Amino acid sequence: MNNNRRQFISTTALAALAIPLLGMKENVLVENKLSLPLIKPPSLKTGDTIAISSPAVAVWDEAQVDKFVSILENSGFQVKRGQTLKEKHGYFAGTDELRAKEINDFFADKYVNAIFCMKGGWGCARILDKLNYDVIKMNPKVIMGFSDITSLLIAINAKTGLSTFHGPVGNSGWNDFTIRYVKGVLVDKEVVSYSYPDEDEDKHYTISEGKAQGVLVGGNLTVLSSMIGSDYLPDWKNKILFIEETGEEPYRIDRMLTQLKLAGVLNNISGFVFGKCVKCDAEEPEKAFTLKQVLEQHIKTLGIPAFYGAMIGHIANKYTIPIGITAEVDANSCSLKLLESGVS
Repeated sequence: MNNNRRQFISTTALAALAIPLLGMKENVLVENKLSLPLIKPPSLKTGDTIAISSPAVAVWDEAQVDKFVSILENSGFQVKRGQTLKEKHGYFAGTDELRAKEINDFFADKYVNAIFCMKGGWGCARILDKLNYDVIKMNPKVIMGFSDITSLLIAINAKTGLSTFHGPVGNSGWNDFTIRYVKGVLVDKEVVSYSYPDEDEDKHYTISEGKAQGVLVGGNLTVLSSMIGSDYLPDWKNKILFIEETGEEPYRIDRMLTQLKLAGVLNNISGFVFGKCVKCDAEEPEKAFTLKQVLEQHIKTLGIPAFYGAMIGHIANKYTIPIGITAEVDANSCSLKLLESGVS
């Protein structure tokens, strides 16, 4: 009897201790998922210094760097070249430590006004745990790129509240369309309504009708889905998710959208925009769903405004999309517009 009573008291005491501990853990998890106050970096102006970094794969053609530097200098900016533009470490532009240090140093450098990434590929996710988010938060500035740079953009926004920019990298095509949106968003502080070039007017379609407002978050689908389960993603409630992809067959898009669904991402967002999916046809189309069918299966059933075909992705004509900024999606007209500027 005494042994049983002691066991009961001990068990009850442990349970009583466990209740507040469980509550504390739950509160911590909830707190980590709360959206941080939005921080907008200062807009860019003539004479500002733009640092070029390659936080992922190595740059094998230095002529591409020279060309990009010329584009920026001809636009009135000064340029600082990162060490990663010349480093080779396997397929990376230097070790993880070096690439992370360069991003940290550029944010800390008071003479650097923006960081433009030279190229994507693979590797940014490997440096997320090596970034100094306190330094980044205390020194807000523009950082821009796309494709593999997605992980940097989303993680920095989620960890600091800083708006980041999904836009061209150094080895992208910097044509008039692309430059117009870079300048409009980053320099002129425009509250942009995104349009289509004439040749693309018939290449977008509504997945499900309606209008919605929310905070923009997104990027490359493969990169985003690979981040699921990490501590570098936002709370997805009331977000407008935009994604793009290249070189993935419909069944792979199906698999990644399924992952987002099972992770609770799709059931929380308020709107959905699929940019361009380049080279995404099935090898054996007679045995496969089309991309449009896959999107209808996963997205149309959500009952939220959604469309396909925005100028986002591995294409010549690119939007510059600020992550963390409030926008409105109108799926009826396949349009997207900002409700506030992306920079201060």
